[in-house]
Amino acid sequence: MTGSLQGRTAIVTGASRGMGRAVAQRFVEEGASIVLCARSGSELEAVRTALIALAQPGQVVEAVQADVSRPEDTQAIAARALSATGRIDVLVNNAGIYGPMGTIEEVDWAQWQRTFEINLHGSVLMARAVLHAMKAQRAGKIIQVSGGGATNPMPRLCAYAASKAAVVRFAESLALEVREFGIDVNSMAPGALNTAMLDEVLQAGPDKVGADFYERSLRQKESGGAGLEAGCALAVFLASTGSDGISGRLISALWDNYADWPAHLAELQGGDAYTLRRIAGRDRGLSWGDK
Repeated sequence: MTGSLQGRTAIVTGASRGMGRAVAQRFVEEGASIVLCARSGSELEAVRTALIALAQPGQVVEAVQADVSRPEDTQAIAARALSATGRIDVLVNNAGIYGPMGTIEEVDWAQWQRTFEINLHGSVLMARAVLHAMKAQRAGKIIQVSGGGATNPMPRLCAYAASKAAVVRFAESLALEVREFGIDVNSMAPGALNTAMLDEVLQAGPDKVGADFYERSLRQKESGGAGLEAGCALAVFLASTGSDGISGRLISALWDNYADWPAHLAELQGGDAYTLRRIAGRDRGLSWGDK
């Protein structure tokens, strides 16, 4: 560990398990004070206890049982961070759900809406809650955990795919909105992970999620998936000063050589590489589709 987050305060949502818990642990190991949040109080307290054992003198480890789709809860999370350390340097918007699985006409509409409330609204509300402090500091890092749905269609998991595409475009837009305050906003794609969300897909079965996706999920379960370490390494990079100036990007933990990007900031900032964009016919050599 390099201690690259020494003296920084980070908020990690959905921190009771999976990627959120792993990122929180890496942040503590890198020297950050941290505020954990999740809906499950018992699981959250177990994580807090484990991370306190890893913390060094001066590091703060706090936990707030909260639902990020509730504005008052997101404000309470930010307030806890400020009362504990006096600052908010990093927000990791990790909380997310798959939502309803099945064809669009058969899934429960309330569950569809709930997916957007957590995945999209929760990300927006958390950003709203921390931006005042970050703007006052004229520095900050907002990291949005993306997913396969942001860049690929996912039939029978439409709510998840649509909400993840939305959060990436929100991150791109917010990055431009807060650029003058020295705040970087990026999305990270950690890869296909063997977490509780994968278990939900397997439990739903091929009739709900489709035979192809179910078979891919089975193979992922057997192979071990992408593992959590690559995503944690990217999160640490994006939370550190080493990524200053990299903003508005969707970054793959597995495929992108992001450690070299700081040497190419002008080129990166001047183009649309690593962003969500429309693909026109001319981009694929089709002569008949464009004016």
